[in-house]
Amino acid sequence: MDFMDIAISEAKKSGGDIPVGAVIVKDGQVISKAFNTREKDCDVTSHAEILAIRQAEKILSNWRLDDCDIYVTLEPCPMCGWAILQSRIKNVYFGSYDLNYGAFSSGCDLCKFSQYKPNVYGGIKENTCNLMLENYFSNLRIKNE
Repeated sequence: MDFMDIAISEAKKSGGDIPVGAVIVKDGQVISKAFNTREKDCDVTSHAEILAIRQAEKILSNWRLDDCDIYVTLEPCPMCGWAILQSRIKNVYFGSYDLNYGAFSSGCDLCKFSQYKPNVYGGIKENTCNLMLENYFSNLRIKNE
């Protein structure tokens, strides 16, 4: 199983939240993984990326995640994008592009405002990630009718 598959598995645990999963990898090993729990926790900051970053910082006893990569099923939003930049994650891999709120190419590019510039790769397993989001929002619409 590759790292994006692990992020996809995490996203599927999101329950009533938007299905987003994140995995942080260092030296080829998963050091943290998380999924969205914003609704469950009633916490606007409980995005998968933020939760995975917090776990990784604790495990490494350091807020600097210089030699780490993050895999996330949806292009990070500006809040998560800025946390990724501030934690100095080296590589960002994401699945679905977020045309409204994406912080690394689609909605805006936060790298333009930062001295630190990670390598960013989008569209990883994009069809699978898109389908997961489409199913979530389709089911939500049916539920709300």
